[in-house]
Amino acid sequence: MIKILLTEDDPNLGSLLQEYLQAKEFEVDLARDGNQGLDMFIQNEYDFCILDVMMPKKDGFSLAKEIRIKNPGIPILFLTAKSMPEDTLKGFEVGADDYMTKPFSMEELLVRIKAILKRVKKKRKTLKPTSLHLEAFFLTRTSIRSHMKAISPNLPPKSQIF
Repeated sequence: MIKILLTEDDPNLGSLLQEYLQAKEFEVDLARDGNQGLDMFIQNEYDFCILDVMMPKKDGFSLAKEIRIKNPGIPILFLTAKSMPEDTLKGFEVGADDYMTKPFSMEELLVRIKAILKRVKKKRKTLKPTSLHLEAFFLTRTSIRSHMKAISPNLPPKSQIF
């Protein structure tokens, strides 16, 4: 099950979103301010974040920056009343994968979440590890090939090894 961190300071909207997403088979934790959102993010593992921008204690832009430091690849969607172009741009600058303004359609929110998750899943499947960490060793494809060539100069072409 996909686990979502939802940060929304409006109690009615937060509860409505949480219930809607749970009905769509997501697990949703609701934080009422940016500090609580960060604490929850640190204490739990999430697959997706939905952040309001204007919240008490810590705004959504600051929260997104801190989340990105802890997990650079987690999808972040801003859901906010801030609709000025400079706000949208700032949202993407701090690492948003998407930015929706209020009022919004629940169905559109759901479609956007699914589209982002689909891209992330596809990206994770296509990523190939390019290095391997072994205690005191750090190996890359190039260094492995160099070491293997030194041991056996008659190696097959690169495409047959990796």
